[in-house]
Amino acid sequence: MTFTLRDASPSDLPAITAIYEDCVLNGTASYELDPPDTVEMEARFAAICGKGYPYIAAEDPEGNLLGYAYASAFRTRPAYRWLVEDSIYLAPEARGRGIGKALLSELLTRCTSMGFRQMVAVIGGASPASIAVHETLGFRTTGRLEATGFKHGRWLDTVLMQRSLGDGATTDPDALAYPGTLYPG
Repeated sequence: MTFTLRDASPSDLPAITAIYEDCVLNGTASYELDPPDTVEMEARFAAICGKGYPYIAAEDPEGNLLGYAYASAFRTRPAYRWLVEDSIYLAPEARGRGIGKALLSELLTRCTSMGFRQMVAVIGGASPASIAVHETLGFRTTGRLEATGFKHGRWLDTVLMQRSLGDGATTDPDALAYPGTLYPG
């Protein structure tokens, strides 16, 4: 499957909403039970992009959105500012074709260049496919939270994975680089 990666835009929100709806209704990547509408997805998109985090789309040659990925704050306390959490969602027809790996790889590149030092994946339902994609790109399992969600009539575990970015914890972060500039002083 041929595809290109690009920055997501507000015009992608109907397709992003549809992809996420499928993931909410049929999967375990999200622990939401009711899919949010386009208005809510617009607010989420604006909040992520408004803080300067990368939000990436994958599209086929005909311009159809195949998936999307973004980085966002893991926690909002200032000391966490060097850590981001990744999120990746794919249309059903795009799964198993290397698109998730390409999106995550691009997200890693962008977050590293922005000065982030760690990325964490919070994998709902302990999805073997998601775990495998993250492992392929250097993430390691750092924890498993048992029975953290109840969805589709069963208890679900959450797997935590982590990967260092750039110098990781071997040097102090550059307080003048994003995300340090969000918290001067």
